[in-house]
Amino acid sequence: MARSHLHKFGGSSLADPDCYRRVAHILLTHGRPDDLIVVSAAGKTTNFLYKLLALREQGQLWQEELQVLMNYQQNLIEQLLSNSQARQLRERLANDRATLMSLLALDGRSDYQCNQVVGFGERWSARLMAALLRESGVAACNVDARGLLIADEAAVPKIRVEESRAKVQQMLKQHPDERLVITGFICANPAGEMLLLGRNGSDFSATLIASLADIDRVTIWTDVEGVFNADPNKIQDARLLQNMSLAEADRLARLGSPVLHSRTLQPLYNTQVSLAVRSSYAPQTDFTLVAPQNDVASAPVVTSLDEVLTVTLQLQSPWENLLEALEHAGLQPLAHWSVGKQKHELAYTLESGKQLLALLQQLTEALGISDVESHRGFGLVALVSAAAAQYRRSFARLLSREARPLYQDALSLVTLVPQQQVALLTQKVHRRCAGPRKRIGIILLGVGNIGEAWVTLYGKSAQQLNRQLEAEVVLVGLASSSKALFCNAGIAVTDWQTRFEAEATPWQYEHLFEQADALACDELIALDISASASLTLQYPEFFAHGIHMVSANKLAGSGPLAFYRELKQMLGNRRLFWRYNASCGAGLPVQHALNDLHNSGDQVQAVGGIFSGTLCWLFENYDGIRPFSELVLEAKALGITEPDPRDDLSGRDMQRKLLILAREIGLELELDDIRLSSLVPAHLAEISVDEFLQRLPELDGELAQQYAAANEQGKVLRYVAALERTEQGVNAEVALQWVEPSHPYANLTPGDNVFVIRSAFYQGNPLIIRGPGAGREVTAAAVQSDLVQICRDLLED
Repeated sequence: MARSHLHKFGGSSLADPDCYRRVAHILLTHGRPDDLIVVSAAGKTTNFLYKLLALREQGQLWQEELQVLMNYQQNLIEQLLSNSQARQLRERLANDRATLMSLLALDGRSDYQCNQVVGFGERWSARLMAALLRESGVAACNVDARGLLIADEAAVPKIRVEESRAKVQQMLKQHPDERLVITGFICANPAGEMLLLGRNGSDFSATLIASLADIDRVTIWTDVEGVFNADPNKIQDARLLQNMSLAEADRLARLGSPVLHSRTLQPLYNTQVSLAVRSSYAPQTDFTLVAPQNDVASAPVVTSLDEVLTVTLQLQSPWENLLEALEHAGLQPLAHWSVGKQKHELAYTLESGKQLLALLQQLTEALGISDVESHRGFGLVALVSAAAAQYRRSFARLLSREARPLYQDALSLVTLVPQQQVALLTQKVHRRCAGPRKRIGIILLGVGNIGEAWVTLYGKSAQQLNRQLEAEVVLVGLASSSKALFCNAGIAVTDWQTRFEAEATPWQYEHLFEQADALACDELIALDISASASLTLQYPEFFAHGIHMVSANKLAGSGPLAFYRELKQMLGNRRLFWRYNASCGAGLPVQHALNDLHNSGDQVQAVGGIFSGTLCWLFENYDGIRPFSELVLEAKALGITEPDPRDDLSGRDMQRKLLILAREIGLELELDDIRLSSLVPAHLAEISVDEFLQRLPELDGELAQQYAAANEQGKVLRYVAALERTEQGVNAEVALQWVEPSHPYANLTPGDNVFVIRSAFYQGNPLIIRGPGAGREVTAAAVQSDLVQICRDLLED
């Protein structure tokens, strides 16, 4: 059976005896008997070895430092192994000490000899880990990677892949069912002389050997849990990523993320090897899995560099030629911009600067490069995601004037800002684009016709809405007048009625608020799609529980002035939102228009109109010949009137709507401040509905006389709401009026609403808003519009 797993442990995972024991435990509990293991030098051993070389080169005493290193290695052996195994490793360590002293004593050491000095750390780690595993009763041996990885010499050794693959496969055949502990960081040239694989060389060794051995999974065990969506040392709510694609990980590494190096990832391309990044200090915790193809959308990652090198240059040849040359040299820029005609700016890490400038010097003549200048003082902030384009607008909104325009490729968005702005911009981008998506819960109060229409509309738009808002807006509650259903996970719109009938339970307001408080939502918005007076009286309690409101119910906006003031004060004190455009004009943007006029510095002087689709229908069809009572009965049969037509004919509904508009333009009126001339005589107002319907013809005489008198003057009858500011105060009335046939009130589609607004800017030619003012679909659309606006307000920084 093919081997399936390779484990790699870095120096921090092997820093002391307890770390070694922890690693051995991980291998015994998370591994198989034939696992491959790649190890780095223990702790700071490699730094010690480089220090010995530096001291020798400077002519300083190095013997004392060598003894400190030997004591450290010997202590590991003594603490971890029994006498027999410890004796064997002590003898080999003594031989290594003698070899090191000989190498350090040489004058004019070759590069190979220097490499041999530095490479002792990995050999000691592999030897000790294999012995510790044997001590635990499992078959294990250490392997020197110089016998496996053959490379041609270059600035970074270039592995001979096929030759190395053959050696790796041969090794696997020779050691079946045995754990092999392999040295990281080192390889050899064809003559067997030691070469070093450079920065992050042990991680590269691990992924390279895994690809050569046809391993399914590489796990890099380190001192962090995995890859986070931001640096957890800088961003408090940075979250661990459980999945990301190889391409995303590679782009993140190229942008300077410290967890993975781009070179580590290269051997994984064109393989089926997945890479896990886990903490050896907390092996039971979640980790990050980097897969060749990631089918699960990973969260965006925000990364930053405190300082980068920017290089500007003039270029005569095509830009693509320079990019190709940079890529061939392994010097792809972090990002680049065109900053003028044939002038370009490139961003690089500080470590790459010297190599880049040398390469540009070599390419000067061939590519027509001139005016090369390098600058410091800028830092980099970037977002990495396979869906980077979706975050462009949100990212761009956060940029200061000093920032570079966003550079975008398939996997990232990158900008440069002055160094002092890096930390703040990183935090803002993380909060806006990569932080936890705000969860906004919706509670629908009223599941009748309009409620049903709203759920249908919400279901069609929810996915797009969540994407646009970059939040999670979810329906979590449904309530009728007698039953309620709450579900923290969300209520699917596909079967909401079935679930409501089967699962909803009787409720009182106390129960509703308890249920709402238990929901795991950042914000809650209640949609009052009812005509319930008792629900209106609970608005202060909704606000006290931090619940925002959208009202199609007009009773709160037209309630007693003291109550209205209390609601507005609570909103201001707690930064809550209450929108009620649907309560007047349904989907017509009447309140939007009034607010826009106010915000533009205009002053509304008069508002009037026909705010009832029922009354519009009746008077557009009334011709003085057919009795008015017959029209009312026909409208009732068509569902145009309320079940009790007096709810329409009384004018009370239009009176409430006019009061709502009056308060929107800043007038503190009570309902009784608006005179009301009802079409229902007082003697018919309190009788039963059935009796009223029988006595409807009693309305006909008065209305016939009104029609005839108006007709004599060439006018028509309309039931109108009107409000006007005067020098004496405010004149407001809802009543039957005679209007000219050319008036905006006179030629409406039956069932329409019309609003006529006169202001300082709209005097002789008033602003007219006309259209369907009632109906389940348009009212539901108005509720949805208010909901979306509240969501946008909540998501603003």
